[in-house]
Amino acid sequence: MKGIAGTITRGLPTGARLACVDNTGARIVEIISVKSIKGTHRRYPAAGVGDLVVVTVKKGRPEMKRQVTHAVIVRQKRPYRRADGMRVQFEDNAAVIVTPQGDTKGSDIKGPVAREAADRWPRIAAAASTIV
Repeated sequence: MKGIAGTITRGLPTGARLACVDNTGARIVEIISVKSIKGTHRRYPAAGVGDLVVVTVKKGRPEMKRQVTHAVIVRQKRPYRRADGMRVQFEDNAAVIVTPQGDTKGSDIKGPVAREAADRWPRIAAAASTIV
């Protein structure tokens, strides 16, 4: 795991609910914590595109509900700036459930995936239909 997405504005704090856009059976997930975050006093841990987070499944199939698992954020509503100066923002906040090593648990990803997440996680790039 390499740190490409260091300058992305982190628009999803702990407690944010996201759409799960893979075919694992989860529909809505909630962020519990952000992996490899270095905190600041009195600041909520927040995540951005390409970050690995720990989530709990809030809505979905009965066997998936209340499970604690890892996920990677592939879209966020808050605009962030790329190195070439372009600002990117999506219509929704979305995540994909993965193993702790970064392998996707589902085989299909619905909708576009940010280029920052695809560069950082090659298994997500392989399963993505479109990369923006």
